[in-house]
Amino acid sequence: WACWKTYAGRAENNKARMSAMTVLGSALCAEDQEGALRVREAELAMMWRLGDSEEHILITQTNLAINYDLLGRREEALSLRRKVYTGCLKRSGEGHERTLRAASNYASSFTGLKRFEEARTLLRKTMPVARRVLG
Repeated sequence: WACWKTYAGRAENNKARMSAMTVLGSALCAEDQEGALRVREAELAMMWRLGDSEEHILITQTNLAINYDLLGRREEALSLRRKVYTGCLKRSGEGHERTLRAASNYASSFTGLKRFEEARTLLRKTMPVARRVLG
């Protein structure tokens, strides 16, 4: 909290303030999932308001999906991971490492919800690409 308090009074679009919010969300993940969730949701809302880059928004959505998952909010995690996968696919293409990681996370969400056929379908689509790209 000390890091956040140092920068909280600065303008919302201040880079140090935004970084402090990210650090706070990450630090809270270890001890206070609900607190981390509130910080991540506020961080994402701020990013949308300020028109942050799509890449930064996708990273924050990935972190938020992790929080949802850890809190047992698996449907919300799945929804965000779908958005991240779609965003990575549009932004970087199917063969980009970030897209492949997003596909794996998305499939993992299906598995956590015991939706195995959907996970299998997604992985059957992405595994050949992963083999080709990653070797």
